[in-house]
Amino acid sequence: MNSLSGKTLFITGASRGIGKAIALKAARDGANVVIAAKTVAPQEKLEGTIHTAAEEIEAAGGKALACAADIRFEDEVRAAVAAAVERFGGIDILINNASAISLTGTLQTPMKRYDLMHGVNARGTFLCSQACLPHLLKAENPHILNISPPLNMEARWFAGHVAYTMAKYGMSLCVLGMAAEFRARGIGVNALWPRTVIATAAVRNLLGGEEIIRRSRQPAIMADAAYHILTRPGRETTGNFFIDENVLRAAGVTNFEQYAVTPGAELLPDFFI
Repeated sequence: MNSLSGKTLFITGASRGIGKAIALKAARDGANVVIAAKTVAPQEKLEGTIHTAAEEIEAAGGKALACAADIRFEDEVRAAVAAAVERFGGIDILINNASAISLTGTLQTPMKRYDLMHGVNARGTFLCSQACLPHLLKAENPHILNISPPLNMEARWFAGHVAYTMAKYGMSLCVLGMAAEFRARGIGVNALWPRTVIATAAVRNLLGGEEIIRRSRQPAIMADAAYHILTRPGRETTGNFFIDENVLRAAGVTNFEQYAVTPGAELLPDFFI
């Protein structure tokens, strides 16, 4: 495969950031994109909604279905999956992108925030995978791609934000287990994580603002890396914890300055790398 034309992608959190970047990359091939996200109306600190994302996807050449869904709730996820299948006839690819973050220590993490991170990251990923799998099993070249880090049990990745790390590693554990569980049935289950900080709303609003953004890469690098993964045979590409830059280098990309928010700036490494 070298195209996502005609494929149906179910992408959580695709109203902005990395999820939308992957959606637009697929749309340029003529893919169908299901935007499963919470933002239905404009918000002061969050750019874009499921509806504006749908407009951009269709302008890029794809077909879009905007589904208002909070992936913490099973009924909303299953309704979005049903709508996707009704509209496009099936699901070929699931991107578990939606995530919640709080880089707080044990004493500084309210249980409400703990529950949010685990509900969205770990539980939401498991739920969306479970809901999409019956349809993925019918697809020609099915993939699940989780935007989550490689598993590394060193204490430094937990100290300071143990609740967040547990929640993100929950997504990665889904990769580890589901890749093995569905290997014989041809589903490629992989993780993708950035080598550097990516310029997203979470970085701007929660992790340091414009100074960090200037030392980040654009979400397009994750979209380009995802594209190279998703156009491979899932049966032969599974159980991997990919890093965006490594994927692109292996594909022959040499110009990474094109992804920098500020060309020439010293880039910040991302968490878990």
